[in-house]
Amino acid sequence: MNPLLAFHAIRVGVDSATGRRCWRLLLGMLLSVAGPVLATPFTPTDPDRVLEKLPLVAADAKVRELQELRRQLSGRPDDLELALRVARRNIELGRAEADPRYYGYAQAALAPWWNQNPPPPEVLLLRAVLRQNRHDFDGALADLRQVLATDPRHAQAWLTRAVIEQVQGEPAAALQSCLALRRLASSLLLNACLNGALGRNGQVEFAYASLRRALENAPEMDAEERLWVTTVLAELAEQRGDAQAAETHFRDALALGRRNVYLLGVYADFLLDQNRPAEARALLRDEQRADNLLLRLALAERRLDDPAWQRHAGILEARFAAARERGDETHIATEARLKLDLRQQPVEALQLAQRNWAQRQREPRDARLLLEAALAAGQPAAAHEVLDWMARVKLEDRRLAELSQRLRELSS
Repeated sequence: MNPLLAFHAIRVGVDSATGRRCWRLLLGMLLSVAGPVLATPFTPTDPDRVLEKLPLVAADAKVRELQELRRQLSGRPDDLELALRVARRNIELGRAEADPRYYGYAQAALAPWWNQNPPPPEVLLLRAVLRQNRHDFDGALADLRQVLATDPRHAQAWLTRAVIEQVQGEPAAALQSCLALRRLASSLLLNACLNGALGRNGQVEFAYASLRRALENAPEMDAEERLWVTTVLAELAEQRGDAQAAETHFRDALALGRRNVYLLGVYADFLLDQNRPAEARALLRDEQRADNLLLRLALAERRLDDPAWQRHAGILEARFAAARERGDETHIATEARLKLDLRQQPVEALQLAQRNWAQRQREPRDARLLLEAALAAGQPAAAHEVLDWMARVKLEDRRLAELSQRLRELSS
């Protein structure tokens, strides 16, 4: 019997308003764990230092609220609860606006506790989120282990750990973390966690059908929950090769009206795979802050013979060069795709894709990047590690299966 079947009836949730807000924030962050990478933020040591005046939209209540919270924190820098509120709001805005500065502001808010041994559990949880944003997965997981050692029933820590393990290409480990959410999370969240892991562990058909039923049986839910679940469904549908179902789920997610950089990136990829570059360009025309979104815009423009792709590629290359000077390598998957699909430099792209894989960034899109680069470079042996990983985790993905077959033919 599949382990998921035992848990469909679980409906334990978070009751307090604060708890619900933390879940919404966490779900938003989970959609950015493996999403478009932002530049590593600069963390100011002086809380009074002005780095840049950010535009204030008069109607933007969240920005106004954050500014007021920051003002309060400047007068009470040792107020832990206030600092946690400021950090969470900054992370939320950093995700929504694809602006890495907010992550630096979040870390600055937590500075009095950041290097304590150990910090308070909620600081550890946010430190883990900020570390994973920089691809410090080992550091993030170490923080989460400390949280769970103190509180084995910390649902947000288990869910964050599950998603990071999935990003690292370890769906069996992610499944175990999801199972720890029994009686700690709502039925829908538990189903999304479990099925996301099962879908990358050889059970994509079951995972898709099970999660779709769970969504149909939960008509009333938080918008962030629905956004996460529908995005997972869209990706599972893509793995199955069902473009029509994937399109439906992507559109359902977009219709929620919650701006999400990760969703924009994966939907743009879908549109490009479906040879619909004009729609991808329209989707991303005003989305140029996040490197991954700007890359996808340039890819769409190039297919449309829009000369703007050259300018956007140049902007990306300047960003990558600046990141290298800072010792920041979170951008290398994006740079590899630029080399492969825009600059037609497959050998350089393959080298970058291999470095990305070595960082344990091992989602299906990372596997696809390396397989495509190995094919383009005519180096099928370079793909062996990815092919071995696909076999070990029993990954079912129509696109990757086709690439694997082409590599085998090239090797023969």
